[in-house]
Amino acid sequence: MSPVEARRITPGLADAPAQVDVLVVGLGITGAGAALDAVTRGLSVLAVDAHDLAFGTSRWSSKLVHGGLRYLAHGQVGVAHESAVERGVLMRTTAPHLVRAMPYLVPVTDASSPVQRTTTGAGIRAGDWLRRAARPPADVLPRPRRVTATEALRLAPPLRAAGLRGAHLSWDGQLEDDARLVTTVARTAAARGAHVRTRARVLSVDGREVVLRDELTGATTTVHARAVVNAAGVWADTLTEGLRLRPSRGTHLVLREEALPGLAAAVFAPVPGSTSRFVMVLPQPDGTRYVGLTDEPVDGPVPDVPEPTEPEIGFLLDVVSATMSRSLHRDDVVGAFAGLRPLLEGAPGSTADLSRRHAVLTGAGTARTVVTVVGGKLTTYRRMAEDAVDAAVAAAGLVAGPCVTTRLPLLGAAPREELSGLVARGVPARLVRRYGADAPSVLATARSLTGMPDAELLAPVADGVPTCLAELVFGAAEEGAADAGDLLDRRTRVGLVPTDRALALPAAERALDLAGRTPTPA
Repeated sequence: MSPVEARRITPGLADAPAQVDVLVVGLGITGAGAALDAVTRGLSVLAVDAHDLAFGTSRWSSKLVHGGLRYLAHGQVGVAHESAVERGVLMRTTAPHLVRAMPYLVPVTDASSPVQRTTTGAGIRAGDWLRRAARPPADVLPRPRRVTATEALRLAPPLRAAGLRGAHLSWDGQLEDDARLVTTVARTAAARGAHVRTRARVLSVDGREVVLRDELTGATTTVHARAVVNAAGVWADTLTEGLRLRPSRGTHLVLREEALPGLAAAVFAPVPGSTSRFVMVLPQPDGTRYVGLTDEPVDGPVPDVPEPTEPEIGFLLDVVSATMSRSLHRDDVVGAFAGLRPLLEGAPGSTADLSRRHAVLTGAGTARTVVTVVGGKLTTYRRMAEDAVDAAVAAAGLVAGPCVTTRLPLLGAAPREELSGLVARGVPARLVRRYGADAPSVLATARSLTGMPDAELLAPVADGVPTCLAELVFGAAEEGAADAGDLLDRRTRVGLVPTDRALALPAAERALDLAGRTPTPA
């Protein structure tokens, strides 16, 4: 590929190209992945979103890069294998700085039925077979094993000791932050020459003509695209005729560390009456715990921001409380979030039984160069993007190179030894976890824009909120954040806890000002 001009993520459509090879609609993980895939094949790319990076489903996940154990339980072997392979790509090549191995426990108790014990053990063994088939190094994902009750309690002290017979200990991938992954993929695409624009809404797609509206100015413009990739997630059916989606809502709770203290491993609490469903308790790097998730069908209009329901919150608390020595209560919940999965309409039944395999659909007639990608999940975004761009290239007759994203590190990616060396040399561990080898640049950018000392830039923006001012300034200056909502809800995840968001809002507005952006109400 010939050298290209590196670009930044930009809000609005000022100076956007009037003609491109590929226009990508939607800047969740799949759209950002498609933009990166297309631009690294030598194609000109404009990728747009009506709101912001990771505004939709991509920021509402469990923050896992998983090998597909859940899909094996439903007999979806192909989906599980694809997940295991893509997990390996992320952990070894694409984003070793953003994904780490996460130990998790599946408790075995006196209340566990023989069928449940057999099914769980068989699932763990099958998951290990997938792990070995994907060939990850042993230091990336260790082998699973059975542990005693004593060891299970050492790894997860809040577990109920009475009746605990032991646990299955296994490993999966955990993201530092799903929205951070989306932002990093989008930054990498822009650095490779893609035009990545937020606050740019698609009004219509007519063959190769796409009408866009700049949501900052209200101005409209027409872009001629040889191919369009519709990666709008749960809103994809608004751009593609005949597409029928059946969204499913997954809800998570956010707890403080003191609600379930001392967790050195995640806990998968079995759902009573099921042999294959679990509620996960996932300790986060910032000290919080995520509890999830549900799988509820959704009817009616798709909201911009889904809301958890009280019955879902109660269900999650009840399942986890049955496994822990302390019952959880509603006032333990300091935040909650819900996301909608863009599942294809299938046979009648529970959305939990619908396949998570993605689908790539090519239009007909004047829409023959419009390719829609739906379904799937965060772990397999790279493969989804590859398939969608393959289809777009074929449909539009584009001349493009092969897909290279299996061996393309994202910005900041580096071997784990190099990342550990940065921390040893005094680079803050939080910045290394979130930006990898780019961590020094984050601090340097903030320092150059503000003239502030490092101590002030790296201090938590509020009591109990670990995010620092350097992150917020970098998000505004280099990652296209247009307002405090972009900074607090997507570039960082402070907004997952509303009280923390309120405390951090003045710092976000200050960062926008320091980066030369006009703060707007969040």
